[in-house]
Amino acid sequence: QVQLVESGGGLVQPGGSLRLSCAASGILFGLNSMGWYRQAPGRQRELVALVTSGGTTDYAASVKGRFTISRDNAQNTVFLQMNRVEPDDTAIYYCYAERILLGTPLSYWGPGTQVTVSS
Repeated sequence: QVQLVESGGGLVQPGGSLRLSCAASGILFGLNSMGWYRQAPGRQRELVALVTSGGTTDYAASVKGRFTISRDNAQNTVFLQMNRVEPDDTAIYYCYAERILLGTPLSYWGPGTQVTVSS
């Protein structure tokens, strides 16, 4: 099993910045992609950003150019630097990790951290 613990959420004003962190622990052999999803009230969970173990990144169109995902493989930690945040960024942000076990992808989720963008 993989345990994920997020930190860094909170209240931020429009145009401001926030940094989320997520540390993975447990059985980490085969850990592949890590990243962030978010879910706003009344909406489906959506991808924000992903980074593979090799450093390849993928972003949702709505955050590209504003958010940056990074990863510390030695510490099994993934970060999301959120700049120029907008009210539409308000959501619960969930850390995600994928582990490959005998060719089968296994998904793990953190409990989520609330991000609220408001003046």
